[in-house]
Amino acid sequence: MKGPTILSVVNHKGGCLKTTVTANLGAALARAGQRVLVVDLDAQQNLTASLIGTLELTDGVRTLYDAIIEETSLDDLIQETTTAGLDIIPVHEDFAGADLSLVSVVGREFVLRNCLQKTTRLKDYDIVLLDNPPSISLVVMNSLVASHFFLVPCSAEYLPMVGLSLLSESIAKMFKIAPNLTSIGVVLTLYSHNERICRQVENMLRKEIGATLLETKIRVNTKAKAAPSVRKTIFDYENSPKGRGTEDFTALASEILDRLARVQGQVRKVANG
Repeated sequence: MKGPTILSVVNHKGGCLKTTVTANLGAALARAGQRVLVVDLDAQQNLTASLIGTLELTDGVRTLYDAIIEETSLDDLIQETTTAGLDIIPVHEDFAGADLSLVSVVGREFVLRNCLQKTTRLKDYDIVLLDNPPSISLVVMNSLVASHFFLVPCSAEYLPMVGLSLLSESIAKMFKIAPNLTSIGVVLTLYSHNERICRQVENMLRKEIGATLLETKIRVNTKAKAAPSVRKTIFDYENSPKGRGTEDFTALASEILDRLARVQGQVRKVANG
């Protein structure tokens, strides 16, 4: 596979820790030696705020919205974070108008992919993580079309689990324009082994989606909620190899890297006959 592996973090429901997963998975992958770029595609700016702080609109300063509407390179938007090996393309509040602006664009689902293809610095990265808004919108469709894989965080509750079928139906409709898009898995978040509903949801999902459900679970963790307020990932905030979040996201990164290696190995095997 040429260039970086691009992975969308997606769920149409809010409150499932999409942004927390994107930020800390990105940091975990960087700690594992990967060069990682995260892209904030949500006008709420949560990923941006978590890693570098909220950005104000300034006259003459180009934003992600500008790049998407002009369908140009994202090179000048890339910023470093405090985590070595982890960079970010932040978002400003003007991105709230992206969906409406894309409606009348010819080939509107391919705009982000075209922008990424024009981004020469993309070759500097091994993995790109796209953090999406909690919706099925033109922005999310652009994210999925631009991606090789998608990861679905799902909180260990009944209603979010039921919502997975709706998400699956929406993504299935994407395959005509993104035929190579592949699920890397579903990760349970806000998990507590002491809560019966969490164990029930896990068991039901194991029966319904089998190996698509990742073995790693992201446990309930108050420190993960507090870390973004001081612009830290869970690794810096816990500052301990025994921290719950540190253990969970290290395990998640390892499992995802294993899955990516298996899938890419199968692709090479097919290509070589």
